[in-house]
Amino acid sequence: MEKKKVLFVCIHNSARSQMAEELLRKLAGDRFEVESAGLEPGKLNPIVIEVLKEEGIDISNKPTKAVFELFKKGNQYNYVITVCDESSAQQCPIFPGLCQRFHWSFTDPSKFLGTDKEKLAKVRQVKEEIKRTIEQWIAAAKV
Repeated sequence: MEKKKVLFVCIHNSARSQMAEELLRKLAGDRFEVESAGLEPGKLNPIVIEVLKEEGIDISNKPTKAVFELFKKGNQYNYVITVCDESSAQQCPIFPGLCQRFHWSFTDPSKFLGTDKEKLAKVRQVKEEIKRTIEQWIAAAKV
């Protein structure tokens, strides 16, 4: 069976979309081909790198990507999932071909305040929310 193609999109491709991409790959990489990209790619959030390492995932040398570059290449996806706030999700381009769009709103880790320990705890919480959502989606998708 051919893998379904999934694209996760957020603003900077530095936290939420990276976590979603890597968690889906870990949980169901045998069924899904996964990418992530940002509307305005930035640099990886170091706390996200640390939290994913706790999952056995190393993204420390991974580049961020621009969603419009993927769009211009003509990439096609079965699912495009935005993981940012609603207004930002509306900026995501419509990809060619048949694709289902979903919006999963998660808090932006770049907005967290507090000590490094407090930020780490909050990013872990977002990661767990993303993981639960992906697990539920995998079960419902029956792919």
